[in-house]
Amino acid sequence: MSSQVPSPYGSSNGGANLADILERVLDKGVVIAGDIRINLLDIELLTIKLRLIVASVERAEEMGIDWWRDDPTLSSGARRRELAQENERLRERIAALEGEQESREEIT
Repeated sequence: MSSQVPSPYGSSNGGANLADILERVLDKGVVIAGDIRINLLDIELLTIKLRLIVASVERAEEMGIDWWRDDPTLSSGARRRELAQENERLRERIAALEGEQESREEIT
């Protein structure tokens, strides 16, 4: 007679498969934080702060994390906004330069 330890993940076979674990992690989210400091004779030479959050996109948005929306390398919408802003700045600069040129021509 073998005794089975109850699974914390509620699977019927006594073990949790990777998909079940991943689903729970993404649903709830996991935060891992740590600091690495390198000191020499009580002088801090280097500090590295590590923060890792593993969660689904929906869960991250619930937590107020949405940095990927404004990152042009990850979001086509952010890239379009960035290009539109750059385009507007260039148009303003061209208009200013043309205004200066017209002013110089009127003086001469």
